[in-house]
Amino acid sequence: MPNQTAKIVRFHRVGGPEVLKIEEEPIPEPGQGEVRLDVKAIGLNRAEVMFREGRYLETAVPPSKLGYEAAGVVAAVGPGVDKSWLGKKASTVPAFLMTHYGVYGEVAIVPVDALAVYPNNLTPEQGTSIWMQYLTAYGALIHHAQITTGDFVILTAASSSVGIAAIEMVKAEGAISIATTRSSKKKSILVEVGANHVIATQEENFLERVKEITGGKGARIIFDPIAGKGIEVLAQVAAVGGTIFEYGGLAPEPTPFPLFAALSKALIIRGYTLREIFADPKLKAKAEQYVFDRVEAGHFKPRIDRVFPLAQIVEAHRYMESNEQIGKIVVKV
Repeated sequence: MPNQTAKIVRFHRVGGPEVLKIEEEPIPEPGQGEVRLDVKAIGLNRAEVMFREGRYLETAVPPSKLGYEAAGVVAAVGPGVDKSWLGKKASTVPAFLMTHYGVYGEVAIVPVDALAVYPNNLTPEQGTSIWMQYLTAYGALIHHAQITTGDFVILTAASSSVGIAAIEMVKAEGAISIATTRSSKKKSILVEVGANHVIATQEENFLERVKEITGGKGARIIFDPIAGKGIEVLAQVAAVGGTIFEYGGLAPEPTPFPLFAALSKALIIRGYTLREIFADPKLKAKAEQYVFDRVEAGHFKPRIDRVFPLAQIVEAHRYMESNEQIGKIVVKV
């Protein structure tokens, strides 16, 4: 007789990694427009850390599930869902709110609209390591900024999975990436994945290096998940008419508006999230196809830093908070 229960990760209060608990619950059935995924691998994201801490765009209501990305096999479909999904390998795109769904566990209920088939040549660990990072980069760099040959693009926190995806995307479009990292420890790997220039911000003069690299023109596009006081320096290195995309809030302090730099350079400082892409079904499909084709062809290669078993979900979150990783942290189920 098959198992009637499954292990699911929940937290009953916001806080540090230790609030994550593995619990047994009856295997749920999908509702209207939903599927149940037998999960093989989970991709971790910084958003889940912030959600767990109570610092995210949405506020968790404990007991809460969490998690945006999982790869597995569709085991059940709900009313209104095409039965051809049954038995298919697929991964989830983050097209839902964690206040409604979460994929950390042995099974996950998700909307069918949040499923995507990943290339056959990928393992489940790789299949869960593509959508969040490449789609996030796509929306800002391809859809909005339309980067092209010769553009200078600054990518901060470049050793994150999104940062590495952005490096690959900038290279694929013929633009010039200027990746930042705090120390030179990660420099060689960022060059290896395709960064044209890498600046270790704690060891080098960021302003002078950008001036030198761009011939004094500055960067047309800046892609930044940190925000905080650092935005004032980013505004200084932006080109006239440049755009700063703020797609996260990793800095602990408030984010000032760099008024004089914005006025003198006619800067656009723009908040951006992946949800803009998912709001338009045609754009979502176009973005997913762009990523699928380049991953399948080997132009984009998801970099997995470390794999943890589900039993070590707390340790996996601690590792993410250490900022030691270069690429994606994956949990194998």
